[in-house]
Amino acid sequence: MISVTKAIKIIDDVTAALGAEKLDIAASVNRILREDIIADTDLPPFDRSQMDGYAVIAADTKNTPAILKIAGESAAGKGWHKTLKSGEAVRIMTGAPVPAGADAIQKVEVTRETGDQTVEIREPTEEERYIVRKGSEIQKGTPVFSSGVRITENMIAAIAAFGYAKVKIAKQPRVAIVGTGSEIVEIHKKPGRDQIRNSNSVMLQVLSRKFGANAEILPNVSDDISDLKSEIKKAAKGIDILVITGGVSVGKYDFTKTALAELGAEIFIEKIRLKPGKPMVFAKLGTTLIFGLPGNPVSAAVTFHLFVRKAILKLQGAEATEMKKGYSVIATDARAARERDTYLPSRLETNKSGHLVAHPLKWHGSSDFIGFAQANSLIFLPKGKALAKGEVAEIVYL
Repeated sequence: MISVTKAIKIIDDVTAALGAEKLDIAASVNRILREDIIADTDLPPFDRSQMDGYAVIAADTKNTPAILKIAGESAAGKGWHKTLKSGEAVRIMTGAPVPAGADAIQKVEVTRETGDQTVEIREPTEEERYIVRKGSEIQKGTPVFSSGVRITENMIAAIAAFGYAKVKIAKQPRVAIVGTGSEIVEIHKKPGRDQIRNSNSVMLQVLSRKFGANAEILPNVSDDISDLKSEIKKAAKGIDILVITGGVSVGKYDFTKTALAELGAEIFIEKIRLKPGKPMVFAKLGTTLIFGLPGNPVSAAVTFHLFVRKAILKLQGAEATEMKKGYSVIATDARAARERDTYLPSRLETNKSGHLVAHPLKWHGSSDFIGFAQANSLIFLPKGKALAKGEVAEIVYL
């Protein structure tokens, strides 16, 4: 057996990023950026007003009420491009360019226009009031977003503002998922005696898509090594990752490792010092990465998050491929397996004092997907470690 840390390093070393493609900006959300976004202009591109009101020289409003001559008007998209003089004011709208010579804005609520092209300023203002200076948000040539980040909805306006109608993004990894086991039937079918529905494949498809892959489910394979070899050989053509669930332990009908070996796959990992998820397999057949995950759904989910997720993100050239970690007090006593690092499904909640608390879920082993359904995190316990209620534990977010 190898450690989780060593397994992650092996996967990291074996996995290389795919190429990139151009995509319309509106279709790029949740994809991995593969170019730096650079500001091609200052923002704002000119001194900008934050208020509807009047552009003035602050010193002219020291003694109020002050009567100033209205010299012109600056609107969004149509500025007043002369120089303001002492004793003058320019009517200005929110977002409009501040004219040269003006050093403050006074909001319209404390002003009153008269009928002779003058305005009464009722309250004094000070220099720089309600002015956003050119380049104060970002300056031309400054990197905005770096290659490797995931594009979110909140980033789209910023990317568009600098002229990126199309963006370079990572190609989507192609993932195929194969469930194994003669006891498995499809979701829409009623299980017969000694049978269960195929819940793993759709779970892994959804998780793969969540992290940017184009994932498809292939037909389930019965416990027959010839059938499994045939399906692996066929499935591995034209895809980047093949995920097989079941058949990775040491039972009579666990054929995954044997099938991979007979097909000539290079096997890097056979067992991990991990609970749940000890019998995970990682191999490569041609250019296809192959993960053999345990058939128990909790083990399959945990090993996906720890290992398959990383490979999917690494193929996309993602900047961050590790699971997000944090710390929390735990709500009950918890203990790791004696010889294996343990990841306990848990639910994070904030107590009345505002502290983050991890509640280990009441689950009945790695087949208990009902208990796991409530998890939003995993409590990490190094092998042999025990923590008491109220102690601080390392967590990873799901």
